[in-house]
Amino acid sequence: MNEQSRNEKFERLFVTHLDAAYDLARWLTRDERNAEDVVQEAFLRAIKFMDGFRGENARVWLLAIVRNTYYTWLRKNYAHGQSVPLDEESMSADDSEASYAGNEASASAEHLLHQKDAKRLINQALEQLPDEFREVIVLRELEDLSYKEIAAVAEIPIGTVMSRLARARKLLLQHLQPVRQEA
Repeated sequence: MNEQSRNEKFERLFVTHLDAAYDLARWLTRDERNAEDVVQEAFLRAIKFMDGFRGENARVWLLAIVRNTYYTWLRKNYAHGQSVPLDEESMSADDSEASYAGNEASASAEHLLHQKDAKRLINQALEQLPDEFREVIVLRELEDLSYKEIAAVAEIPIGTVMSRLARARKLLLQHLQPVRQEA
């Protein structure tokens, strides 16, 4: 494949997903400039390894590269990581309690959306999530990827995607709890 046709193929397949790549990098890095660096490096990797793309979902393939580039960037730039303790008591709630909390959260979320600064509050809550939870929430709720696609991007089993989403949503509710109490 000559250089021109390679560039055309790259533009056709991947450049259309630049916004999604930047959005994911922005949420992971929590900084616009760092997100730009991560996306630039990810696109360079995508160009370099484009022959490894086998025609599957271009968006998922690119987002996986962005995610992996972020973690490489993180290891280079930061020595510390984040972790969340497992709260077994809250994770073992019975179904009726979980259903009630889900209904209550929906009503509260709807109320928050009507407030002037709801987006800012939700973004702040998302910013507080550890990386592994923030990435699955962003991929599911903002990028609208399926569980299978998230599993491919994050290179984790679908069951892990589901449990991380559940924990991420629970953590979001905890971060939004003070706002809910004020309302």
